[in-house]
Amino acid sequence: MSSASRRLLSTITVKPTPSKAHLHRSIPDTAFPQGFRLTGVHCGVKKSAQALDLGVIISTTPKPASAAACFTKNAFVAAPVVVSKAVLEGNSGTARALVVNSGCANAVTGKQGMENAWSMARETDKLITEHSGGANEQTLVMSTGVIGQQLPISKIISGIQGSTNTFGTNFDAWERTALAFMTTDTFPKLRARTFKINGQEYRMAGMDKGAGMIHPNMGPPGPPHATLLGCILTDVAITPKSLQSALTHAVERSFNSISVDGEMSTNDTIVVLANGAAAASDTKAIDEHADPEAFATFREELKDFAIELAQLVVRDGEGATKFVTVTVKGAPTYEDAHKVASRVSTSALVKTALYGEDANWGRVLSATGSIQLSRPLDPTAVSVTFIPPPTSANTAPLPVLINGEPESVDEQRASEIMANEEFEILIDLGLPGAQGVAQYWTCDFSYDYVRINGDYRS
Repeated sequence: MSSASRRLLSTITVKPTPSKAHLHRSIPDTAFPQGFRLTGVHCGVKKSAQALDLGVIISTTPKPASAAACFTKNAFVAAPVVVSKAVLEGNSGTARALVVNSGCANAVTGKQGMENAWSMARETDKLITEHSGGANEQTLVMSTGVIGQQLPISKIISGIQGSTNTFGTNFDAWERTALAFMTTDTFPKLRARTFKINGQEYRMAGMDKGAGMIHPNMGPPGPPHATLLGCILTDVAITPKSLQSALTHAVERSFNSISVDGEMSTNDTIVVLANGAAAASDTKAIDEHADPEAFATFREELKDFAIELAQLVVRDGEGATKFVTVTVKGAPTYEDAHKVASRVSTSALVKTALYGEDANWGRVLSATGSIQLSRPLDPTAVSVTFIPPPTSANTAPLPVLINGEPESVDEQRASEIMANEEFEILIDLGLPGAQGVAQYWTCDFSYDYVRINGDYRS
């Protein structure tokens, strides 16, 4: 950042960013899935000796875990993404471990970057042999941080070798691993839940990272069609194909439905490992076609859990002071509604108005009208409403446009709603018989966002 830019920002009065400490929660040890050992350590990618920057996760079950992933569609796909795709394809959708570093993305790093990513995987494979008797090349890889820089691979290899000293299964081990994911994040994003399928109790836990460069567009492995990384671990027994189907469904409605700054990363990756450790010995792995009811239950649990993790990323958006839900209904299809919600959520004009606490619904309409739908939009049928959070003293919604006609807006009421740290913008396209509904989660653009990203490499 230039000295002139620094002087300019220093003269701007910045609104205080809401505290996010309450978003970091302690979780009982019994809530975590069985059959996983993990840790986070400092290996030297980050300058601070207190900063954890390497996470290692291993499934300790005799058989490999079913594995599924959704990866970035960015053309400059990072080396760890290429390696993880190859591991999944080579093992028919199974894996035994995951290794992740923060502080360096290992993206746009050429042949050396690819060799480094494989080195991370193969060094972790040696730990798998020790703990699970597994074969080689069963480790998935993630990296996050600055693009275009080579990894300090010797430090990372040493960190992997020493990680077994702190392996654990309790909250401390899970928290350390979540901390190792972080770059500009302000808190570790770790959650867990317990659920039942056919009377059997299972557990699911996951962590993700992201605060900037967040507008994922991820798909399943295959031809290519600050970063978001996430992993979800569960002790459910499910076939690899069914796990991938459930994850693809969940990601579209969670991680692919958030935006901090409209920027897709080179490294975006979401991984799920399902090791079956809690399933009875005679329990068959859940299959989408053989047991559709059990599959539907699992898919819904995974989707809801993914939404919770994805929303944590938006709540921790760089410089964010608002968490805003954009709901679009009355669209021809889900895909149409999703496109409109995405466009509104990424509009710089909308996001700056959110920061200014200005109910500028004209900007919302302009963004909405820029999307080509599968059926023509009728401007005379569109309605826009601002909705306060359920915790607000006054929960009455504020319509600003009804069937294409502007309302006489109570500006004081509008200011009350916009002053909340979170609220909803509801856009009803009003197309006859249209049932398409989608949600997006976004945040505002603040002066702090400019400061953080202007200083990112400084």
